[in-house]
Amino acid sequence: MADEGAPARVPITVSVDLGARSYDILIGRGLITQLGDELARRLPHTRTVIVTDETVARLHLGPLHAALRARGIDQTTVTVPAGEESKSFAVLTKVVDGILASRAERNDVVIAFGGGVVGDLAGFASAITRRGMRFIQVPTTLLAQVDSSVGGKTGINSPRGKNLVGAFHQPSLVVADTGLLDSLPPRVFNAGYAEVAKIALIKDAGFFTWLEENWRAMAAGWPERDQAIAIACRAKAATVSADEHELGERALLNLGHTFGHALEAAAGFSDRLFHGEAVAIGTVLAHDYSMRLGLAPAEDYERVRAHFTEVGLPTSIKDIPGEPMTAARLMELIHQDKKVSRGKLTFILTRGIGKAFIANDVSAASISAFLEEKTT
Repeated sequence: MADEGAPARVPITVSVDLGARSYDILIGRGLITQLGDELARRLPHTRTVIVTDETVARLHLGPLHAALRARGIDQTTVTVPAGEESKSFAVLTKVVDGILASRAERNDVVIAFGGGVVGDLAGFASAITRRGMRFIQVPTTLLAQVDSSVGGKTGINSPRGKNLVGAFHQPSLVVADTGLLDSLPPRVFNAGYAEVAKIALIKDAGFFTWLEENWRAMAAGWPERDQAIAIACRAKAATVSADEHELGERALLNLGHTFGHALEAAAGFSDRLFHGEAVAIGTVLAHDYSMRLGLAPAEDYERVRAHFTEVGLPTSIKDIPGEPMTAARLMELIHQDKKVSRGKLTFILTRGIGKAFIANDVSAASISAFLEEKTT
């Protein structure tokens, strides 16, 4: 359960600067107990539709309901199954219908209360219902707090690939209650950690060194946890502010994702491989491939792989349980990725820790040979 008895500390505030659509990210322990106050202050006289999943509802929905009731805020809840399978057209239809059935109006608020799946799903539903409704992200996993809740990417999966149907739709507020992470199973927490490390590996070598030294304290809780989440959110906020629609620098945030999304799709978007685990493997592969091209030093690749292994993350395609994956299937999925432009492969490669860059014309034959080696 959330640490409801402990008083909330003054939150860390990170701003996402998008002009008239700017918003704050609030980071701290116990913040869901303050959500009614924040909503009444920032978006007064609104009704709410909470979109959550069955697991989060069981663990944390009571305190959120109580916080809204304390300020007299009307609320309806739409609950979906937990897991990546909910990022589908069928579940999207259910969520949209639930919002419409609540009679929420365009200026009312959808609250995405869950991990990345719920955030992407509820955000997309709010983007298309009544031609665009306001929504608030209340992420309940580490991955969602540092990555998917920030930046306005929303969407669902297709059998042809991950996140191929969606829209950019910025939230009005992000509330990252770090106390909610106490209830996460270690595997789920570790999957989120991969996204924290990814931020460091893109362009903050000092942060990666800090993570190597402090990751156990971060997993244990405050203050290292809040500090790491704030650093990651500041980095993402700065990138989103400079490149909202991923036309340039924001693509760096996809380090590990071209490989990772293909691995997720090959695993059937199931618990066989969590998103963060796929990113961890993809990030190691990106460093390995960069090393083989002579771009990055071998010691940096080994350092990244060793750190992820120490944390408890998979680092190899062969670490994925179940039926072995083939290079041919992974290449088919890579060609479906959103980061393919006019048939040319785009990867985020690296010249070392903290030195990621966008490579827009990567050889498909070279990637195929690399994956053939990694899958056999």
